[in-house]
Amino acid sequence: MNKVTFRTELCKGCGLCVDACPKKILALNTDVLNEKGYHPAGITDQDKCIACAMCAMMCPDVVIKVEKNI
Repeated sequence: MNKVTFRTELCKGCGLCVDACPKKILALNTDVLNEKGYHPAGITDQDKCIACAMCAMMCPDVVIKVEKNI
């Protein structure tokens, strides 16, 4: 199983990871504000992740960790 985790307290909600995901399983959580006042990104369906790490490569703040076959 692949796993994506976000350090939501550091996310500035730019949405670059959301746009980069080929499976379209990332989204900004508009129900939550982090300590910086942004809507952080998160994964909506962990089981569909292919661990391509496109999201992590696009993140300017390095808040995304992708683990493959854990």
